[in-house]
Amino acid sequence: LRLLPQQKYLRAEKAEVSALERKRNVLCCLITRILKVEKQLHIDNLVFRVIDACQKGQLGPGLQFPSFCCHSVDVLSCVLHLLNQGYLRRQEERPHVLEY
Repeated sequence: LRLLPQQKYLRAEKAEVSALERKRNVLCCLITRILKVEKQLHIDNLVFRVIDACQKGQLGPGLQFPSFCCHSVDVLSCVLHLLNQGYLRRQEERPHVLEY
């Protein structure tokens, strides 16, 4: 019986998963924070505002975080997650408008 050393790619994979979870958490927080202020917003405007906040690394005065690159797919994935969790809802007559 031989013991093999722990594979380096397993440690890298865990780090990548952790980074993705942090990114998703930041995006979900940004989405809910924006919608708490706006109350309702067209989904395209929401995606634009979240991407803009990610690039600047801030959302309003006193709220800063490390900037990072995010794409519309990332934001839309988080929107779907929040819709499924019941944090957001769509307007019945205008499904492209989201409400907090």
